[in-house]
Amino acid sequence: MPPSETSASASNEDPAYTLELLNSAQRVDAAQWDRLLAAQSQPTPFMRHAYLAAMESSESANPDTGWTPVFCLLKKNGVLEAACALYAKTHSYGEYVFDWAWADAYQRHGLQYYPKGVLAVPFTPVPGSRLLATDEQARTLLLNGVIDWAREAGLSSIHMLFAADEDLRAAKDLGLMLRHTVQFHWHNRHSQTGAPFTSFDEFLASLNQEKRKKIRQERRRVHDAGVTFDVIEGQHISDSDWDFFYACYERTYLEHGNAPYLTRAFFGHMQRDMPENWVLFIANQNGRRIAASLIAVQDSVAYGRYWGALERVDNLHFETCYYQPLEWCIARGMERFEGGAQGQHKMARALMPVQTSSAHWLAHPGFAEAVERFLEREGHGIAQYMDELHERSPFKQTR
Repeated sequence: MPPSETSASASNEDPAYTLELLNSAQRVDAAQWDRLLAAQSQPTPFMRHAYLAAMESSESANPDTGWTPVFCLLKKNGVLEAACALYAKTHSYGEYVFDWAWADAYQRHGLQYYPKGVLAVPFTPVPGSRLLATDEQARTLLLNGVIDWAREAGLSSIHMLFAADEDLRAAKDLGLMLRHTVQFHWHNRHSQTGAPFTSFDEFLASLNQEKRKKIRQERRRVHDAGVTFDVIEGQHISDSDWDFFYACYERTYLEHGNAPYLTRAFFGHMQRDMPENWVLFIANQNGRRIAASLIAVQDSVAYGRYWGALERVDNLHFETCYYQPLEWCIARGMERFEGGAQGQHKMARALMPVQTSSAHWLAHPGFAEAVERFLEREGHGIAQYMDELHERSPFKQTR
């Protein structure tokens, strides 16, 4: 399993490259990590050092919860050239790219699937850069070094989840298998003119009559129930606001029979270290707060992340998690709202299908071959599914 700290040559051709493995985000220089992240093509807030460190220090993602961190740093003559966050996993929870069937097949053949390694952000199915690198050579060397270490450490596999295009190219060049899934994202542009929307009504006018009518009915039901909303941004989210949000978030998980993935302490770190990246929507009814949704923001992109409710109101989820954030995005000129993993129902709210991809390496040659065949079949199914979804676009059809 992961060492407390180690360093080894990362390239037989160029011994100037070394790969350092650190067992905690606290051992990683935050400024260097964030500078490298900022230079990538898809630098989401979820790969910031503060976010990953909060996962660990809040005891949300640590060895006790089945996420053992291994921060991999590729250096050339002591200078950081590439880095990634890897977790040695003893389960497959919190990943949103499902490999339970693979684990079951290993078990039925008397083999151990866990521990495995994931290059991912815990509990965060948001596409973005995973291999932070100064150039393609460093990116490839980093991934190759990770696989070499995984083989030596006895991990069954490496899974790079929701990766950026350049990460996937490096993976493909090294022979990793690609797997595709579907998410649903909203784009702030008119389907016919390409111009950003100037109001929620203009956005509704771009939809076909059926979808436009449905959204108006859903919003009217929430309004007629006496529900109003407060929108609180960044530093203005108070301790009591965060407490209320967490009560909603925790309640919703518990109602589904599960403990929440994230602790209250995690959101305390977000309030302290990354307040500018959060917007909170709070629903009120008869003078009482009854529900909340929390989105993340960076640059011109918003990410739907967490929600919860203490009271039941028809269509409250749709209003709190989609319509209020979309209205906010339009008012702020945001380019995109990412709705998270799964959820074909999101298309009725004009979140359109987007292909997201992961890359996989399995140490066992026989299982790797079987998985490759499975992924080829699954890939054809995903492509067909995407075509079918696009045929059911909620937008007005051009003539």
